[in-house]
Amino acid sequence: MFLSSSCISTKSTLRNVNDNAPIPKLSKENTFIITEYSKDKKYGYNKDYPINIFYYNTNNEQLNEERFLNALAGPKGEKITYTKLESCCPFPSKRTAMGAGFLDVFEIRWEGQKKPVILYLNIYEKGFLLCPMGLTIKKL
Repeated sequence: MFLSSSCISTKSTLRNVNDNAPIPKLSKENTFIITEYSKDKKYGYNKDYPINIFYYNTNNEQLNEERFLNALAGPKGEKITYTKLESCCPFPSKRTAMGAGFLDVFEIRWEGQKKPVILYLNIYEKGFLLCPMGLTIKKL
């Protein structure tokens, strides 16, 4: 019994989970339609304030991450590229069979950028989808 204890805290540190957030609508390009900008500097940039994307099943966990990231652009509308760096920061979740979720860490780049941007995405919980500060919503 003692060996089966977990290193995952029983209390979540996530600050922006909202189960009442609407399910995002899709554009014709199969990206999420994002209409608002975050006013919080921590949104997406801090592991306690991840972008809570939520997904319906485990068959394609990355689909909603791609739908979100493909809806973003650089600060002046530049085309962005993104790379998943790692999964980190376990937290308790009732939406997984193992009782825990992980955040996915993405590096965001665009032409002319001095330093890449790091965003934390959470596919297990819901929240309002906003454009993080310093980025823009891609023009359709």
